[in-house]
Formats: sequence, C-alpha cells, structure tokens
Amino acid sequence: MTRRSLLGRIDEAAPVDAVEVAEDELSDVIGARHVNLLITDYSGRFVVRFDRSSWARAGTRRHGEDVAETVALAGTVYEAVLRSQEIDVREHDGGVVVTVPVTVRGDAIGVLELWLPKDPDDDALGEIREVAHAFGYVVVANRRYTDLFEWGQRTAPFSLAAEIQRRLLPGAFSCDAATFSLAGWLEPASTVGGDTFDYALDRDTLHLSITDAVGNDVRASLLATVLVSSLRNGRRRSLGLPEQVRSANDALARHSAVGAFVTGQVARIDLASGLVRIVNAGHPFPVLLRDGVVGEIELAIDLPFGIYPGVEHEIQEFALRPGDRLLLVTDGVLDRNSAHVDVPSVLGATADLHPREVVRALSDAVIAATGGDLRDDSTVLCLDWRGPGA
Repeated sequence: MTRRSLLGRIDEAAPVDAVEVAEDELSDVIGARHVNLLITDYSGRFVVRFDRSSWARAGTRRHGEDVAETVALAGTVYEAVLRSQEIDVREHDGGVVVTVPVTVRGDAIGVLELWLPKDPDDDALGEIREVAHAFGYVVVANRRYTDLFEWGQRTAPFSLAAEIQRRLLPGAFSCDAATFSLAGWLEPASTVGGDTFDYALDRDTLHLSITDAVGNDVRASLLATVLVSSLRNGRRRSLGLPEQVRSANDALARHSAVGAFVTGQVARIDLASGLVRIVNAGHPFPVLLRDGVVGEIELAIDLPFGIYPGVEHEIQEFALRPGDRLLLVTDGVLDRNSAHVDVPSVLGATADLHPREVVRALSDAVIAATGGDLRDDSTVLCLDWRGPGA
C-alpha cells in the first residue's frame, strides 16, 4: 500500500468517513484490527479516540453517530509515543499492539493504534509509519470541511471569547523546517486574556508574532482580532516590517476605545543568515539559550500597539547562531501569581527536547506555580535555530 493509494481512496470519501476508510484499508492490506485514531485535545493533557463501538465506556461523548472517548495522557503509551515520536510495539491478546505517531511537519496531531497478529518486520513498520504520516494529512485536509475533529478535540466547552481566540491562532502549533523547529502554546486563564501567537513561513523569511491584549474575555479577544488580522493582512500584502507594524497599530487605534491597547513583538527572521528584525511594543524581553547560558535580550521598549495612530516603532536587530533557542513569552508566564516559575531552570532542564515539549513544560510550570488559578493567559513561542547549513 502506498500513501498515494490511501489518499486516493480517502479523497473519494465524505470527510466524516475518512477515518473509517483509512481503517478499512489498513485492515485489508496488513491484517490489522481494532484500528483507532487518537488525536490530542486542546488542553494537551488528553487524547481523544474516535470509535463508535466505545459509546458504552466512561469518558465518551456523542455527536450524532460519532463517538469520542477521552483518555488521559499522563503515564500512557500514547504520551510516550507523542513525546519520543517513535513507534511502540507491545504484546497484547495473542498478537501485538502497534502505536504510531501521527505528525505533520512537527505538528503532533495524535497517534494511530492498531492490532496485528504477529510482530511486524522492518518493511511492515515502515509501511505503517508511512500510513500514519498520510493519516496526518487526512486530518489536516478534512478540517476544512467538517467540525468532527474540532469537536473531538474540545474535551471542555469553549466560551465565546475562547472561540474567537482560537480562530486567531495558527492551524498548527509546531513546525519543523530545515533551518529551524518552532512550537507555540497558549494556556488560557479562566477568563480569556486576549493572548495570541502566530507564524508564517515564506521561501526566505520566518514571520513571528506574540501579542497580549489588555483586559479579558470578549473585549480582549476583539482587540486581538483587529491587531492579528491587520498584521496578517500587511504580511500578505508583502508590506515591509515597518509598514506592516504601522498599519496594524493605526488600525487598532482607529477601531478600539481610548485606553485600549495590545503589547507584543513582531519579528522577521532571515533564513539565510539568522538575522532577526523585531519590534518590541511594550512586551517582556525575549529569552535566549545559547551555549548553555540563559539570558534576556534587552530590547528598547516602544509604546504598545493602538495607543496613538502614527506611532513609528523602532526596528531592532540581533543575530541567531546555530544551536540557539529563542523564547518569546507573554506576561502571564511572569505574572505575580506565577513569578516563582524559574524560566531559566525550565529551559536548562529541557535543552535536549523538541520545542513542542519545551512550551508544554513551561506551561505546566505556570499551572503548578498558580495552583491552576491563572489570572492571565500564559503564552510561549519557542524557536530552535539550526541555521542554513543544517
């Protein structure tokens, strides 16, 4: 079986039937049974199994004919596979259960779990890994046509503010490329605080932003919507960084109440040189891990976005070196009820991990420090820079 044939069959199916079609293909070709797709939920602490036969079990939800079973990640084989990105094979019920990561360009979507009558050889494992990779693209593609996966990933209901905030975040929270690996994470407060992060990859440039709107709930989400939408509009109109930021600042000043503002950083990284050009609009300093040493990059601080129209924000520069880890955070990570989170220690302890594990470790540290009572959103964007020769 090839990825082309699998995707060909799925392409002919209705979006909501894509999982079942892929399961049928695996069963027919390699004798697999009990094939299940489990995708990570939005909290990052559960996986959700799509399995109509599981309706009678605890922790299940129904959406029409579709059933989703919520499974806690901590201490499970699913957590181990997601973190290691390696296939797990273990004996079960006279055969073996194979658990495979489903990942697209560094975005860990979930795992594929299947039962086989005997240990798979290297060729079979390679084929299974290829199918799981294809499955990732199935999920990505079908999100455009159905709410099935979106519904499954919501193990807790969203408020209106959270719904707006979610739409402002990138479609994938992680991205792997030749020169870098990138991951972001947003841990919302009980009343959404208006944090966002964003990125986009061009042929020669990586675009980054992290923002924090004043206030909470819908008002903060609306401020964030105006700013992020304007930043994206400027980027897609091929505006330079000064023009993009000026346009976004003026749009926010024009469409928000007096006294409303958004802090943030907007950056562009040249993929050929590692040169970072950045605007710092009243935001916490970036943190850099270089050669085992953690320190802040002390940027000049400009006014937050939206206070006055016509503000000219300074374009500042610094250079990344291969092996650098760059961290952008919102003040929810540094807020007074999470002030005893030791960011340098967390960075040091996670130096060998992928950025998607780093941002989760920092988020978990904030939750532990606050006892789960976050008074502000906590957002982290982590970039590992390998450089053009990687």
